[in-house]
Amino acid sequence: MTSPTTPPPPRRRLRLSVGAAVVLALVVLSAAVGFGILRGQAPPIQSVSLSDVDASTEPSGELYVHVLGAVTKPGLYVLDLDARVVDALAAAGGTTDDADLAAINLARVLDDGEQIVVPVVGTQETEPGAAAPVDDRVDLNSADQAALESLPRIGPALAERIIAWREENGRFRSVDDLLAVPGIGEKLLAGLRAGARV
Repeated sequence: MTSPTTPPPPRRRLRLSVGAAVVLALVVLSAAVGFGILRGQAPPIQSVSLSDVDASTEPSGELYVHVLGAVTKPGLYVLDLDARVVDALAAAGGTTDDADLAAINLARVLDDGEQIVVPVVGTQETEPGAAAPVDDRVDLNSADQAALESLPRIGPALAERIIAWREENGRFRSVDDLLAVPGIGEKLLAGLRAGARV
């Protein structure tokens, strides 16, 4: 008499085994992908202190302009670095009806700390076709040493200091900025105001 053979395992056990194998494969694959992502991460960003920043970069993207004269709202305005005179007048609410727009260049690019005075028609004492009056005051931002020495009580040493201050600090924003130049005090400045401009 032959011994009875063992019946094959039920199909349910086979399905469970296959399912367990698939789950195990997915876990291994997820672990491998996760490890690869971790290895490929960029290093953390290093913090930068203010001392590491190049001082020659532009400090900000705006400039201050003082608008006066025949405009609706005279005052101090903050504009973009590439602003022009027309932008400053728009910020001041536009010009009044008696503004002499032929006396100013609306397309000129502005400088920080500039003052724009819009004249009234008839205040310019020039005849049609005549040249505009020449401003013979010394421009502190463009004058060379000889021009600076033409100012009252400014000799070669002070002229050199004015130029050195300008090269180190940038444009003079007003004649009063001369007080920051070594050797120039209130009394000397008072004598320079009539002959200097920015």
